[in-house]
Amino acid sequence: MSAYLDLSGKVAIVTGASRGIGEAIARGMSSSGATVVLASRKQEALDAVAEAIQGAGGQALAIACHTGQAAAIDALFSRVEQELGRVDVLVNNAATNPYFGPVVEATEAVFDKTFEVNVKGYFLMAQRAAKFMVAQRSGSIINIASIAGISPPLMQAIYAMTKAAVIMMTKAFAKEMGGAGVRCNAICPGLTETRFAKVLIDTPEILHAFVERTALGRHAQPSEIVGAALYLASDASSYTTGAVITVDGGYLA
Repeated sequence: MSAYLDLSGKVAIVTGASRGIGEAIARGMSSSGATVVLASRKQEALDAVAEAIQGAGGQALAIACHTGQAAAIDALFSRVEQELGRVDVLVNNAATNPYFGPVVEATEAVFDKTFEVNVKGYFLMAQRAAKFMVAQRSGSIINIASIAGISPPLMQAIYAMTKAAVIMMTKAFAKEMGGAGVRCNAICPGLTETRFAKVLIDTPEILHAFVERTALGRHAQPSEIVGAALYLASDASSYTTGAVITVDGGYLA
């Protein structure tokens, strides 16, 4: 392991860590030496990931948390403060995409739910983490956005709007927090094989359209997003903030 990517002694909170990209990032950060705090809504699923990390010699704390709810976020950070005493990295990854269809037919309930988790949840998590980081004069906030926030796909307008908001949130936090030694960056994955994206990958015409436009000619695996997250969490990115890194196989090239 490169010394640049060494996260030994650091505490990293990863939301949406029970599966997919979040789980892959949590495992990667643990392998690089971080103590990982796993957050998601279902304790049982988190416990399974925590046990796997601990079985491999890592340190993990699993805390069920609905990141769209302020009280749940407060409880998460209170426990982290009590048990670990610091926050060095936050990976905002938990997201939802409950509606796939024409934008003019989307309901207010769908709009509210998507923004609650994808935008408000990211914002509240980043606020709380930043307070720890400012006191420490160091820290890295990593927001998992999406290429949908740069180029909106058909039938996913609301999701795309939330991810565009995440990109702007990233830049705003970067500008305001840089003087305190806190960095904030975004990763925009392309189509990645997760349960979250199952409907897209299992729809042949959608998968074909994506792959045909992608320079590498395929979709991604969750493990292929980990390298960017490790870079942004570590000292290797000490002069990187406000960046939006696409990990999309050349889809937007």
